[in-house]
Amino acid sequence: MSEDVCPTPRGEPITPEEHHAQVIETAVFGLWEVVNQLSSLPQPKRSRYSVSIFGSARLSRDSWIYAGVRSLASELTRLNCDIITGGGPGLMAAANEGSVEADPNNCTDSIGIRIDLDFEQHANPFVEQLYHHRTFFSRLHHFVLRSDAFVVVPGGIGTTLETLMIWQLLQVQQLRDRPLILIGPMWADLVTWARESMLDKKFPLASPEDIQIPHCVDTFDEAIAKLRHAHQAWQGKL
Repeated sequence: MSEDVCPTPRGEPITPEEHHAQVIETAVFGLWEVVNQLSSLPQPKRSRYSVSIFGSARLSRDSWIYAGVRSLASELTRLNCDIITGGGPGLMAAANEGSVEADPNNCTDSIGIRIDLDFEQHANPFVEQLYHHRTFFSRLHHFVLRSDAFVVVPGGIGTTLETLMIWQLLQVQQLRDRPLILIGPMWADLVTWARESMLDKKFPLASPEDIQIPHCVDTFDEAIAKLRHAHQAWQGKL
C-alpha cells in the first residue's frame, strides 16, 4: 500500500489529510460531549437575580435609547440584580454603566461576556467581571447558564441571533421560567411577522403558544414592571 494513504475500517484507502480531519472531528465531538455532561448538572442557586441585556454595539452615548438602557440597568441593580451584557460598546456599555452607577457599594456585579472580534478590541470600561469566548456558540451558552431573565433592546443581526436562540430554547423547554422581554417596535414587528408567517392555517410552522413566549413592550418602564414581578417570583422560590 502507498505511504500516502491509510486504511479505513473497511479496507478503503484514505489520504493522510482525511485521516487528520477524522481525528479532529472525533476530538471536537468528544469535547462537546464533555460539555453536554457538565451542562446536565443542576445549576447552583444564585444569591442574586441575573438579567442579560442584549442590544446594539453601534448606538452612541447621546442617543435617548442609550439613556433608557442605562436607566433600566440602574433600576434593576437597585433591585439587587446582576447585569450581564456582551461587554462591548453601545447599548452594552449603557447597561454596564447603569449597573455601576447604581451600585456605589459594589453589592452586585456588572458582567461582560465577550467574543473575540478584530474590530472590537476592548471591553467597555464599566465591566467589573469579564469572560472571554472564541466562539459565538460557547458565548451564547454562557449567557443561558448565567441568566434568569433576558431583555432585548434595539439591535442588529447579532442581537436578533441572541433573541431567536433564547426564544427557541424557551419553546422547546430547555429553558423554563425565564422571561424574554423585547422592548420597542422593531421586535414587536418581528413577533408579528412570526405570527403571520408561522401560524398559517394551511401550513402551520409553529404553535400559537410559541408566539406568545416573548413579552413585547413599548417602554423601559413596562419592562421594569415585568422584571419586578419575575424577580419577586424568583425570590419566593429561594
